[in-house]
Amino acid sequence: MTKKRQKLSAAFKARVALEAIKERDTITSLASRYEVHPNQIGQWKKELQEHASSVFEGACGKRREKEAEKQQDLLYEKIGRIEVENDWLRKKLGPYL
Repeated sequence: MTKKRQKLSAAFKARVALEAIKERDTITSLASRYEVHPNQIGQWKKELQEHASSVFEGACGKRREKEAEKQQDLLYEKIGRIEVENDWLRKKLGPYL
């Protein structure tokens, strides 16, 4: 009989990963307590450690992202204008090129 795949919430994963980082219990004991595989806890722990800095980016990180999007939009607009100008010049100066 096959076991159905669990869909665990992000909050649950974070809680288990934090407990694994604290190292008060072994990963095997955490795995038996929360009924997940020990390798899965190890992956969550590693992911939390790698991406923990993004928690503190907060508004500053979002602001940078919005500025980058705004800059990208301006650049696309400029590219569009230049393409229109080039097409017009090709049409007008075609016989002379």
